[in-house]
Amino acid sequence: MPKVVLAYSGGLDTSIIIPWLNENYGMDVIAMIADVGQGEDLDAVVKKAYATGAKKAVVRDLRGEFVRDYVFPTVKAGAVYENKYLLGTSIARPVIAKHQVEVALEEGAEAVAHGCTGKGNDQVRFEHAYQALAPELQVIAPWREWTLKSREDCLDYAEAHGIPVAASRQKIHSRDRNLWHISHEGGELEDANNPPLPTTWVWTKSPQEAPDREEQVEIGFLRGVPVSVDGMKLEPVQLVELLNEIAARNGVGRIDLVENRFVGIKSRGAYETPGGTLIVAAHRELEALTLDREVSHYKQHIGLRYADLVYNGLWFTPLREAFDAFVENTQQNVTGSVKLSLYKGNLSVMGRRSEYSLYSDDLSSFTMGESYDQKDAKGFIRILGLPARTRARLLGKEKTKGKKEALK
Repeated sequence: MPKVVLAYSGGLDTSIIIPWLNENYGMDVIAMIADVGQGEDLDAVVKKAYATGAKKAVVRDLRGEFVRDYVFPTVKAGAVYENKYLLGTSIARPVIAKHQVEVALEEGAEAVAHGCTGKGNDQVRFEHAYQALAPELQVIAPWREWTLKSREDCLDYAEAHGIPVAASRQKIHSRDRNLWHISHEGGELEDANNPPLPTTWVWTKSPQEAPDREEQVEIGFLRGVPVSVDGMKLEPVQLVELLNEIAARNGVGRIDLVENRFVGIKSRGAYETPGGTLIVAAHRELEALTLDREVSHYKQHIGLRYADLVYNGLWFTPLREAFDAFVENTQQNVTGSVKLSLYKGNLSVMGRRSEYSLYSDDLSSFTMGESYDQKDAKGFIRILGLPARTRARLLGKEKTKGKKEALK
C-alpha cells in the first residue's frame, strides 16, 4: 500500500483526516506527532491515532530544537508581526514540517498531508517547507478537497465514524498550543466586535485574579540569547517554561489581534504568550543599551521583514538565512541582564545592565563634563541646517521675484 505521513495532533481536523485518507486515497496513514510543548498526553494521542485507522504513529520530541533553532532566532531578530503577534503558531510550522518530511523519507512514503484549511496561513507554511525540503513528495490537503465546510460538519463526520474529539458544539474554539504560546480562534472571536470570553483564555490569569503584589524577574542574555532567570542558568526549554509560569500567574502575555493573513483575509485571534512577552521585552531593552544607533534603527527594518517572512511561511529560504547572518552579527555584544516588574497584567522595566553598554553617565548627565564640548553643537547644527537655509533663500528669491512681476 502507498504511504502518507500526516502531521497529526489528535485534534478535530486531523482526527477525521485519518479515516478520510483511508476511504478516499486507500493509503496507509503514518501519524507524525510533534512534541513542541503542547502539554498533552502523547501516549493518549498515539492510541487515538491507531484507534482511528493509522498504521503507524511516530512521536518526535522537538521542544529543544523548536526553542533553540526557531523561536530564539525570531527573538534576536526582533520579529513581531503587525506590532503584536509573537509568531507562536507561525514559527512552529517549519520545524514540524521538517520532521514530517524526514519521517516520510525514512518510511518510504509517497505523500505528506496536513489538516490546514484552504483559507489560512498554515497551508502555505507546511507546503512551502515540503517543497523546499522534498519537492518529490505528493501533498494532500483534505480541506481543499472534501465536502466538509465547517467545524460543525467536522463534528458530524467524527460522530458518524465514532471518533471522540475534545471540541463540541458549545466549545467551538480552534486552539493551537506549544511552548511559546496558545492561539484561540472561532466562536465569539469571529465577530471582531465581541470581547473574548473569560473562558477563552486558558493559560494566563486575568488581571483581576492575579496577585495583589508586584513580582520582579531578571532575565540574563548571552549574545542575544536568553540563558538565565534571576541568575540561575537554564536550558532553553526550562527557561521558557519557568518564564511562562511567572508571567501567566501575573496576567501578562495576552493579546487580541485582527491580523492580515498571507492569503489576503483579515482574521481575528486571541493569543497568550506569557514567557515570550517577557523575553521579547527584555531583549529589546538590552539592545537599546548595547547597539549602535544606526545598527539599531536599521535592524528594526530587518525585524519587520523577518516577521513577514516567518508569518508567510518562507522559513526555508536564502533570504531568511541572509537575515540570520546579519542578525547574528548584531548580537555579539547583546549580553547582560534586564529586570522586569510584573503586576496584574502590566509589565515594566526596572533596570538593565551590560558590560558592553554604550550608555555613558558622563555624556547623558545634565552636568556638563569634559567629554562633550557644547560649543561643538553650533557647527553641527549649522551644517545640518545647510539644506534648509539654501531652500529658504531660494523660496525667498522666488517670492521677491513674484512680487516684482506683479507690480509691473
